[in-house]
Amino acid sequence: MKRKNNIPAVSFLELLVPNRRVHDKFDTQYSFSCGEGRDEAIEKVDLSYAPNRGNYKKIFFLFALLYSIAGLSQTVDLEEETCNCPGGSKKGKGTFYASWGYNLDWYSKSDIHFRNSGTDNYDFTLYKVRAKDRPGFDQIISWEITVPQYVYRLGYYFNDKHDMGVEFNFDHSKYVMVQDQTVRIKGQIHDQILDKDTILGTDFLKFEHTNGANFMMGNFLKRINFYHSADKKHWLSAVAKFGAGIVIPKTDVTLFGNQLDNRFHIAGWIAGSETGIRYDGFKHFFAEATLKGTFANYSDVLVIGTGKASHSFWTGQLILNAGFQFGW
Repeated sequence: MKRKNNIPAVSFLELLVPNRRVHDKFDTQYSFSCGEGRDEAIEKVDLSYAPNRGNYKKIFFLFALLYSIAGLSQTVDLEEETCNCPGGSKKGKGTFYASWGYNLDWYSKSDIHFRNSGTDNYDFTLYKVRAKDRPGFDQIISWEITVPQYVYRLGYYFNDKHDMGVEFNFDHSKYVMVQDQTVRIKGQIHDQILDKDTILGTDFLKFEHTNGANFMMGNFLKRINFYHSADKKHWLSAVAKFGAGIVIPKTDVTLFGNQLDNRFHIAGWIAGSETGIRYDGFKHFFAEATLKGTFANYSDVLVIGTGKASHSFWTGQLILNAGFQFGW
């Protein structure tokens, strides 16, 4: 066999991406002779897609290398995708949660101002009035879960560490003025000037936000993880919440023998903070035990007729709640 033309040189990358220009480099002619001086045939052979065996080895090696790198990269990516945090959400995604629970409340003394110059005639203040809560936890047994002092939360942890976030929370707290206590009264009732101690009997005044003092707040969240199990299924964290919002009471009042259970009404504002311990378990479950302190200003409370009341006080709360979370 006699080779008439030399095969032109072709780069390795040109072999990987064949094109017409590369094919032409491989077009060559071979002449075959059988016997002395007699040309039996001349055959033209197209070797466009026939790289030599060494090139096959190079191509195989390259693909094997790329496959190994891709597999290693995928493994690293999977490790990096999951955050080192409660809930095990992927990086770049936050954690949404919802919870339900119950609370105990304590209230500071407050000065309650009553006024009406329309349907009645009075303007007086009761000083250092004591109040208490009404937990009603016995109602849970009969499945009246919204009768007691309940709370619910909707929140979202949003950074890669899932240690900062925002939360909407609602506390159905109950404020009940203590009956038959002795307080100082100053002002006028039906043009009678008053400045004396008086007993708050039910024939004179009954005043309570028992269908809810109702604290609605938006909070900024901070979480510090301080323990997790070896398999990272169980976490303990310290949580802190800071925020403000509005109060929406439904006030039940009896004044001068007249009683009215009012409608829900935005009556003022509230601000405060909350701190405690959070447990996260088995990825989707969590529970919190927190202490909350707030200052509530009820500047526009509905009473009877065109009458209004106003007061402000400090609150302390013990809150237990539990819920579920998921990456989102």
